[in-house]
Amino acid sequence: MAIELIAAFVAAIACAGIAMLLRKLSRGRLPKWLVPAAAGAGMIGYAVVMEYGWYGRQAAALPEGVVVVWQDQRPQALRPWTMVFPMTSRFLAMDTRTLAAHPGGADLILAEVYGFARWQGIDQALMVVDCAANRSVRLNAQTKIDDAGVLTGGEWVPIAEGDTSAQAACKGASDG
Repeated sequence: MAIELIAAFVAAIACAGIAMLLRKLSRGRLPKWLVPAAAGAGMIGYAVVMEYGWYGRQAAALPEGVVVVWQDQRPQALRPWTMVFPMTSRFLAMDTRTLAAHPGGADLILAEVYGFARWQGIDQALMVVDCAANRSVRLNAQTKIDDAGVLTGGEWVPIAEGDTSAQAACKGASDG
């Protein structure tokens, strides 16, 4: 985060320098306010590029076999422009290289998932996808599935629209 702040200041200084050069080349015909306006525009432009480009950079850096299965592009109240120009602020990726059928049944697939969110660390979890019922559950210390495939300590969650985790898990398990 500190590096991005420094880079924003560098962008502001660079844009202000270009504006100063243009003022000098125009022999002072351009208004003085152009220099701070250019600095502000450079800083805002850099911030917009970094925010909107975050998802693309993160998704491109995923290793082969790790696929994005869900993106959060909901409008944000403090960023009203996201109603017009959606921005991915979080996403979920599944490691299809490590898919395994649960001993409780071939329709239950165990998958490693990774949650990514801007300005936060990576959240790693184990998910069980029920291919027959199009539902899933994240496993933790309280939520477990026994060898017979019976869930305890949690509830199955239907796969949400736009979430391709069941498709990725069920297809990946049948391919492997």
